[in-house]
Amino acid sequence: MKEKLRKEIKEKRRKLSKEENRKKSKEIKERLFGLKEFMGAETVLFYISYDGEVFTHDMIKEAMKEKRVVVPISNKEDCSLSLSELNNLGDLEIGSYNILEPKKDCRKKVSIDEIDLIIVPGVGFDEHGCRMGNGIGYYDSLLKDSSNALNVALAFECQIVDEIPTEKHDIPVDKIVTEKRIIDCKS
Repeated sequence: MKEKLRKEIKEKRRKLSKEENRKKSKEIKERLFGLKEFMGAETVLFYISYDGEVFTHDMIKEAMKEKRVVVPISNKEDCSLSLSELNNLGDLEIGSYNILEPKKDCRKKVSIDEIDLIIVPGVGFDEHGCRMGNGIGYYDSLLKDSSNALNVALAFECQIVDEIPTEKHDIPVDKIVTEKRIIDCKS
């Protein structure tokens, strides 16, 4: 059931042209940057987009002008994420899963406790904040360890469904920002 839904949503996301993706991502960026929680955050963890996700490269570049930006590094051995400060997009190289990560000599370790706002990727979401990722659990582990940070997912409207099947280890997000709205999942 979950795998079928994951496949369907990914297919919808892939059907967006590059131009549509960038246009909608820009609208999402404007909504995100207008959130009081974003404006008040000093340290923001961004995912680095790939595979048709909401495009975060421009968001990261702009956020670095005013905020401390942190990005994840995938540790395949234990399916965990370590965090590194990012000061320049030129410090990135292709890492695990073909996702850009900081080069080894550019990594500056950051603790999850230093993060004010976590920008969360996902394949699909429902309006209650239930999230479906790629099925490995990297972000569930990270979010479980994060007690201070607000978790904000970025998604295209085509990724919002009526219900995401969940398991007890799944961690919901606090808000979802799409090209059309901001969903407060706690209300």
